[in-house]
Amino acid sequence: MNTNENPMLHVAVRKDTPLKEMIVDYVGNRFSTQEDEGTYFVTVQMVAETLAEEFPEFLIVMAEENWIRGYRQGLDDAGLHSTEAETTDGTAE
Repeated sequence: MNTNENPMLHVAVRKDTPLKEMIVDYVGNRFSTQEDEGTYFVTVQMVAETLAEEFPEFLIVMAEENWIRGYRQGLDDAGLHSTEAETTDGTAE
């Protein structure tokens, strides 16, 4: 494993909600990771790869939102970000 890589990528996803069950089954079928009858070994990285290929719009929105929040937090931490309310297009109200 790369030292710059998030270790959570290699964690197996547990089917503890109906949505996770659907995703694990779908990704498990796609990667052919069946261990026992109806049981799949699926990691977070496998889910991310599947979403990147089959639902890129979702990952793009998540990545953009994460980047914006991180950028704003960095500006706030440096005291450079305005505390005025902003509209969704980034302009001050």
